[in-house]
Amino acid sequence: MTQASKPVTNKKIHSALTHQQFPVLEMSCAACAVSVESMLTNTPGVAQATVNYANQSATVDYDPNVVSPTGLQQALQAIGYDLVVNVEDPRQVQQEAQEKHYESLKKRTIWAAILTVPVVIIGMFLMEPGGTAGYKNYLMMVLTAPVVFWLGRSYFSNAWKQARYGKANMDTLVALSTGIAFLFSAFNTVNPDFWLQRGLTPDVYFEAAAVVITFISLGKLLEERAKSNTSSAIRKLIGLQPSTVRIVENGIERDLPIAQVQVGQVLMVRPGERIAVDGLVESGASFVDESMISGESVPVEKNSGASVFAGTINQTGSFRFTAQKVGGDTVLAQIIRLVQEAQGSKAPVQKLVDKIAGIFVPIVLGIAILTFIAWMVFAGENAFTHALLTSVTVLVIACPCALGLATPTAIMVGVGKGADNNILIKDAESLELGYRVNAVVLDKTGTITQGKPTVTDAVWQVAEPDVTALLPILYALESRSEHPLASAVVEKIHHESPKLMGVTLDTFESLTGQGVSGSYGGKTYSVGNIRSLANRAIVADDAVQKQATQWQRKAKTVVFFADEQRVLAILAIADPVKETSAEAIDTLKQRGIAVYMLTGDNEQTAAAVAQAVGIEEYKAEALPTDKADFIKQLQAKGRVVAMIGDGINDSQALAQADVSIAMGHGSDIAMDVAKMTLITSDLTSVPKALYLSKRTVQTIRQNLFWAFIYNLIGIPLAAGLLYPINGFLLNPMIAGAAMALSSVSVVTNSLRLKTVKL
Repeated sequence: MTQASKPVTNKKIHSALTHQQFPVLEMSCAACAVSVESMLTNTPGVAQATVNYANQSATVDYDPNVVSPTGLQQALQAIGYDLVVNVEDPRQVQQEAQEKHYESLKKRTIWAAILTVPVVIIGMFLMEPGGTAGYKNYLMMVLTAPVVFWLGRSYFSNAWKQARYGKANMDTLVALSTGIAFLFSAFNTVNPDFWLQRGLTPDVYFEAAAVVITFISLGKLLEERAKSNTSSAIRKLIGLQPSTVRIVENGIERDLPIAQVQVGQVLMVRPGERIAVDGLVESGASFVDESMISGESVPVEKNSGASVFAGTINQTGSFRFTAQKVGGDTVLAQIIRLVQEAQGSKAPVQKLVDKIAGIFVPIVLGIAILTFIAWMVFAGENAFTHALLTSVTVLVIACPCALGLATPTAIMVGVGKGADNNILIKDAESLELGYRVNAVVLDKTGTITQGKPTVTDAVWQVAEPDVTALLPILYALESRSEHPLASAVVEKIHHESPKLMGVTLDTFESLTGQGVSGSYGGKTYSVGNIRSLANRAIVADDAVQKQATQWQRKAKTVVFFADEQRVLAILAIADPVKETSAEAIDTLKQRGIAVYMLTGDNEQTAAAVAQAVGIEEYKAEALPTDKADFIKQLQAKGRVVAMIGDGINDSQALAQADVSIAMGHGSDIAMDVAKMTLITSDLTSVPKALYLSKRTVQTIRQNLFWAFIYNLIGIPLAAGLLYPINGFLLNPMIAGAAMALSSVSVVTNSLRLKTVKL
């Protein structure tokens, strides 16, 4: 396979079929995803196709001997959609197309609003009784025509393409209601005498047609803005890999593009650089930030023979390593691929409004046709006049404006309510699913804990005056240390004694695997672990050993400060649990939600943290794949899972979860993949977010009720159900007012969400 035809995902599933994922363009609603999936599935040579509306992608199992990617693309182009094939970077092409579509939709929406405002003012406030204001009707017609047939042309073209294959969606409703309302109004404007001679008023409904196009376009614009960022997480993950590396050949260093790196080559990594590929350290030593892999905040010491991974960040030292895995075989590449697959494996998001519209459209069309036929057959005198008026009234009152507003308005208010409570909500899917969550999976570092090593305890073995004299020496030693835990000691001393200055050491030495030492005033001092004491033949007394053991049982790292003869102080360093973590977990458990903890840390630390916050079930030493697999297992048991994390290592699990929540201080990747972000990183916001989901879904359902109640009452009246009884016919203008009232009801009900206490 050439580079030019490289797909997003491509692997043989057996000898005949190819499994491939393609970006899809031009999908505007969940019903579109159904149409795309149906068309692909029925294409000769395709065994199976799954379309993900949220991810804007299609996963297809096809026989390359029967159909090519170009053939699949042509099948979709026939019904108005497109498939990205035969390009080097399909995701980039999709992103550019989405950005272009968004800008185009934005311009059309703005111009539609500009032209609609004067039409509404004239139609609602400046019309004389009788509706025969000639020049005003012509003015409204001139202003409305470009709104309906140019700025809203996509609704008509999409409706036609759907109709060719016997399908209908929201575009069908918009096109029919606005098109008929405009044509009916245009006829009444040009030939008002047709109705006047029959004793009827030639009403016009230009403002209804223009308002529907503008409101629906605004709703699509808001949705498109959220969709435009779907691939940013993947792009940022790819950006973690440097474009060039420095290789060492025959003692000479030179730069090389990363795509040309081969297994077995020796690479040089300098301080602060990202590691380009997976490999083994050959020479040198340093500490490497591997939080993107393990999620743990403490950098890992790397010496000869240690493994290093692509995308991780070298700290202060430098080293050489031998490349073992390059390109798509690295751990980073696997994370990228697994995030893509996890996102693409979700079922298409079937928006409630599109489901209802799929049933509602043919029903309304059927009622309008039956109404016309019934009046033509049974009305007798003026049969055509009544038949036309009643069928048009049915279509006008069935205008989907309120239906189109039902979900977006509730979502907009719900998102605003979340922001007021430090909860940033990316899209509607998370709000629709959050209230159903019955299992919450928590990352440890940075989620339950603060994610930063801190000195939690310090016990001095000398008198107070001596402490004052020794602190500057401890500060000087740790200030020069490259060990990541040393910064915690420096920060602790600086916080408690901000004016303290370190002394100038006579000598300084870094002891690999032990700590540091230095001399001052003719005496030697050291800071390090228990091995540093043993190597200097210093024996800690029973009280010091007992204290150290107690701290170690609580998963704390113990650091010893000693001179040539004895231990001067012991310090405990740990990642403290956030003050509100236990409270948040208890609240979730009280609501019947099972809580789990996953961490890349060791068993002892995991057990200590789980016990501190009241979590019974946890998994230690979990890699990114392990976290995602754990969530899959819960989902296989029928659980609706929310994942809360903050690191790159959590991104695959976040993508796999039904509801994903990122902590605000976490990595950009985690926040991009997640559907919600907690600004404060306070876990008590998680129960609030799930409750907000419940109230928002309730509001959406109420909105849909109000959007339809007018139709349920008005459509029979519009069809003339009461005419045989009392001669009542619903005026199309009243039908338009009912449509407007339903919209007002929906917006007002959505605004009630602002008063909800989370």
